[in-house]
Amino acid sequence: MVKAVVLVKSPKKLIAARLRMVKSVYDSFAVSGQFDAVALIDVKELSSIKDVTTEIQNIKGVERTETLVQVV
Repeated sequence: MVKAVVLVKSPKKLIAARLRMVKSVYDSFAVSGQFDAVALIDVKELSSIKDVTTEIQNIKGVERTETLVQVV
């Protein structure tokens, strides 16, 4: 399993709830600072992270993302 954190910039108030609709997102929450929400993802293979981040980027209102992959 590969875990990652996706930081999301979006002016939408309910973006964290929308992030939870993405299949591999197991938690999401709003944050203060440069980004507006965080999505925690868990996938079987490293290559799947790109598919999840693309799906997140396609959510209406998402301006940009930054992905941090767990290193073990």
